Amino acid sequence: MTVTPSQYARDLLSELGLKESPGTPEDSRNENSLWAASGAQLLTGEREGPPLGAPAPLATCAQGAWLALCQLSKGSIAHDFPAHKLLGERAALLNLQRQGKISAGGACRLLNCLDGQLALSLTREADWRLLPAWLEMDADSWDTIAPALLERSCKDLITRAHLLGLAAAPSCPPTDLREWFNTIRLAPEKSPRHNQPLVIDLSSLWAGPLCTQILGQLGARVIKVESTTRPDGARHGAPPFFDLLNTNKQSVALDLATTHGQWRLGELLRHADIIVESSRPRALEQMGIRAHDIVRERDGCVWLSITGYGRTAPAREWIAYGDDAGVAAGLSWLLREATGSDAFCGDAIADPLTGIHAALLTWAAWSRGGGVLLDVSLYGVIAHCIAAGCPDEHQGSAASSIVTPSSPHARSASSPAPALGSGTTAVLEQLGIGL
Repeated sequence: MTVTPSQYARDLLSELGLKESPGTPEDSRNENSLWAASGAQLLTGEREGPPLGAPAPLATCAQGAWLALCQLSKGSIAHDFPAHKLLGERAALLNLQRQGKISAGGACRLLNCLDGQLALSLTREADWRLLPAWLEMDADSWDTIAPALLERSCKDLITRAHLLGLAAAPSCPPTDLREWFNTIRLAPEKSPRHNQPLVIDLSSLWAGPLCTQILGQLGARVIKVESTTRPDGARHGAPPFFDLLNTNKQSVALDLATTHGQWRLGELLRHADIIVESSRPRALEQMGIRAHDIVRERDGCVWLSITGYGRTAPAREWIAYGDDAGVAAGLSWLLREATGSDAFCGDAIADPLTGIHAALLTWAAWSRGGGVLLDVSLYGVIAHCIAAGCPDEHQGSAASSIVTPSSPHARSASSPAPALGSGTTAVLEQLGIGL
């Protein structure tokens, strides 16, 4: 793993058709030191075992993506910001610990099946209700799930999970995937109307909100739009984490179960310069809202779609979260090969890495004149980061014996996140959208 943050930043800029600015500070730190400093090392490994080094240059990629973003920021963000520490922010705020085959957050587990191993995330009450259909038997706890999987093939379990809408992924070797995004040109580029793009944030949980928070740091005005009946699930979690990702955004709440609420959402989107969403494509399509139509109607618009595995069928309907997406891309398999340990790598590692990469891609596309749909997946970003580190030369847990790991650290929110819907009336009136 010889790639440095500066080298990774240059590679990203090259992929985007951009060049490094003259006089950019060089960052030649190695992955071992960055991983240890990020706090993610203490989140990796078995509960009673030592913290493990990264099986890929994950902290390096986080820092490198930030450096690339600095090239486009015109000084609004600092080169020396420790972006690698974003990997441990949630753990710092929730006091999470490494738990081996149980994710740091507790909602995902590595489970053995008849011919392999898979990761299963059960984050919602609805997921638990799907278990009897998935396993064709009564199952209401991890203790009943684990033995049932030993009699079933991994492939069949994953196929059934995808059909039912469960987040499950095989633990498998990484693939040499280097194209972490797909750009779909839908309209000609148009010079930005102003220096402060209007961002409509439809995303939830971690990756999307982190992306829009970074866009806000770059100068964007961010309006977070949620359903009155199904708001961002992170609102029901730890308030400090939700506040951290959603402070300085305006909050609009709409009743998306009604025709009028869906119409108002469509009108909001037609005012946007940038749209960020993290749902499966069909969620908005069922409301009559299609990314292609919005981008074609709004000059210079950028639509960023963050999904588990991309917008191409059949994967466009598969669900993923940060932990199981990392397993799908090969992180747990690499850890096991290097150390013999069955464990998750970091805490929902695909989320913060995708958030930083997505912000870079989105800001670059908007600065150029938009007219595009950007397709970014949690799986794709992790696979790209693995490929960036020469996967034939993985160091496994070498870092744990070389560098003393730091505890996870989180920034402080400048203020509490706005209450749900607190800005609805003001925003709709300002944009001329009927109440």
